[in-house]
Amino acid sequence: MATTRTGQTIEHKPAYRLFPVQVARVHRLGPTFVRLTFAAECLRSFGAGGADQRIKLALPQPGRTLADFPDGPDWYQRWLAQPEEIRPHLRTYTVRAYRPEPAELDVDFVLHGGPGHGGPASTWAATARPGDEIGLLGPDRPGTGRMWGCEWAPPASARQLVLAGDETALPAVAAIVESLPPSARGIVCLEVPEEHDRQEWTVPDGVEVRWFARRATVPHGRLLEAGVATALDELHLRARGDVAELDDINVDTSLLWEVPDTSASPGRFYGWLAGEAAVIKRLRRMLVNDYGIPKQAVAFMGYWREGRC
Repeated sequence: MATTRTGQTIEHKPAYRLFPVQVARVHRLGPTFVRLTFAAECLRSFGAGGADQRIKLALPQPGRTLADFPDGPDWYQRWLAQPEEIRPHLRTYTVRAYRPEPAELDVDFVLHGGPGHGGPASTWAATARPGDEIGLLGPDRPGTGRMWGCEWAPPASARQLVLAGDETALPAVAAIVESLPPSARGIVCLEVPEEHDRQEWTVPDGVEVRWFARRATVPHGRLLEAGVATALDELHLRARGDVAELDDINVDTSLLWEVPDTSASPGRFYGWLAGEAAVIKRLRRMLVNDYGIPKQAVAFMGYWREGRC
């Protein structure tokens, strides 16, 4: 920690380190999801940050070990410089739950029917067994905010919440809604591949979770978009004349990711969107252009792009 001349406390940026862990338990959550519980004594010093905390998984190349992953503050540059046949895969995932006392951390994986299908992390998770080793890359001290990989930051003034996402956003949404105060009110829209992918969470009485199962015949995102439109109508949100101008982001070449500074523009509504980039782009335009919601009240994150692992 550091203190300014005015007495304001400032948190130092955490260092990101590798936590070598083992699979402790495997729990199948449904047709599309599996939860892996990781355990290791080193996890007692993991830097927990918040409900939708992102970490990276380090997976060694076939026949190699985590010893290939570079140590030290310059690990990223050294990782980039490694030959492809040696460089461990890095994939981003969400912490579903962290328990410091037993030194355990849960990560939920999408196994099929989504962007992870065929990718190194989901392929590994599909056959993971207790005792298998992997590396988790995360902060070395507790904190909060974007430096800890956390984006959920609605203004204290928000009285209506709308969260929307596909299966890749499910772990983050689950952690968020389970962390909401009892007074929270809102609608959560989730699109998943199968009916049996629905999950049971403990949520405030004023928060409704709606599930949409597209099965194999419905294009990705179609049910989610319809569900969000219905939710906005029910909240009596209507377009105004002062519609904000949105940049036309090319989701094939640019990262679709923006989390507004809500402290500068508090409001009664807050939207949080995450999932396939093209779908999230359309949802953001719906909220801002069709319903007149200020763009400063909408966080949106393109977790993946259809057609790419």
